[in-house]
Amino acid sequence: MDERYNALLSELYAVYRKKIRPLEVNYHFEGFHSAPLSQKDIEAKPMVLLLGQYSVGKTTFIQHLLGREYPGAHIGVEPTTDRFVAIMDGPEERVIPGNAAAVSAELPFGGLQRFGTTLLSRFQVSQMNHPLLRQFTLIDTPGILSGDKQRLASRGYDFSQVTAWFAERSDLIIMLFDGNKLDISDEFKMAIHALRGHEDKIRVVLNKSDQVPGQQLLRVYGALMWSLGKVVNSPEVMRVYLGSFWSEPPHSRYDDCREIIEAEQRDLMKDLEMLPRNAAVRRVNELVKRSRNTKVHAYIIGHLKREMPAMFGKNSKQAALEKNIAGVFEELQRKYKLSPGDFPNPDVFRQCLQGYKFNKFNSLEPKLISALETITPSERQTYLLEFQRICPRGKLSGVDARPILEETRLPQETLAHIWRLADWDADGNLDAAQYVVAKHYTRIAQQGGTLPDQLPAHMAPSYTGASMLS
Repeated sequence: MDERYNALLSELYAVYRKKIRPLEVNYHFEGFHSAPLSQKDIEAKPMVLLLGQYSVGKTTFIQHLLGREYPGAHIGVEPTTDRFVAIMDGPEERVIPGNAAAVSAELPFGGLQRFGTTLLSRFQVSQMNHPLLRQFTLIDTPGILSGDKQRLASRGYDFSQVTAWFAERSDLIIMLFDGNKLDISDEFKMAIHALRGHEDKIRVVLNKSDQVPGQQLLRVYGALMWSLGKVVNSPEVMRVYLGSFWSEPPHSRYDDCREIIEAEQRDLMKDLEMLPRNAAVRRVNELVKRSRNTKVHAYIIGHLKREMPAMFGKNSKQAALEKNIAGVFEELQRKYKLSPGDFPNPDVFRQCLQGYKFNKFNSLEPKLISALETITPSERQTYLLEFQRICPRGKLSGVDARPILEETRLPQETLAHIWRLADWDADGNLDAAQYVVAKHYTRIAQQGGTLPDQLPAHMAPSYTGASMLS
């Protein structure tokens, strides 16, 4: 299993380096979203990011998981954790300073260098020999104070941007709240907004639940759900776990909800246990998500470049495009049939455009866009084996293919469009090569991706299905 998993990660990095990275470099993706991925980023163990206001119990939660304190940990009622800490597996207990960790080829934190030395001086890697840390890495974060006290001027770095960097690379994000103080400060709101696009990773924990009597706990739970609904922009109700993760249980606690709290804690532990098993699927999903964001970004930059005049009025045209960036997004959604969820926040994107000259952008290159649609070798092999199993004769008729495609539960018009793309010789049958293309586009449609109006030339191979099988 480890060999197959490592082979998959190597192939994923090869796909990223050959297909996605050139598009990122060509259209300044780093300046608007995140830095390019390294091989260590893709091969890193699953990460669990913990967020919460000060003294909410983040470090104590980690101590509860590990059974002891990690090197360099501090626990207290005052804001004790004043830095980002990555707790990782290692042969012995030691602390690696942030500057050394960021340049280490063995650690996946090189991307933090973009935030400057102020952040790196507030970052460390704590290594210890623990079986749990062989499965995933824990990220402890600074406690967030109430009010407007820890913005960029006082921290020396943008807390929200650093949070977004860790969130993108994390497999699970645990937000902890204290049952006795549910206020969400301005900076915490900004940090939660930085998690946009990663809502599926978020788990909310109402910690210290045994400090609240049962009837009041219901009110606190409802108040937390209401507060989250005002901050988290998601139509779905977030999963909130009750918990009480004390290193030593306090004397003053209520036992009327103990069974419920213990059951909720077991559910949360199951989520953590599933992380290593689902790591491969999450890596693929994250790369697919990044490729879609990159493609949308390329369309935006290419459009801005195309709209610029050749000679006069460049400044006024650029200012007009910046002001109407939301309208630009809507135009591109209609023109290229792109999903609105793949587009960035217009206000944030407008801020990122400051300092760029639109006429200096590169024009849209269809070759780079179409390269993202290439079918990977492992995907092709999977579909070929599937085709051999269901159709040893080498041809799959439309009647036989229909129930297979309908299992995807995609709309009939989408399935009909996929059939037209795959059956490029219009003979009413699919050979092995065409079946691979059909399955590839059903996967893209299921993930909310955009289907081309016509089959790209590189997707219709010159070889026949029979030669593929041989």
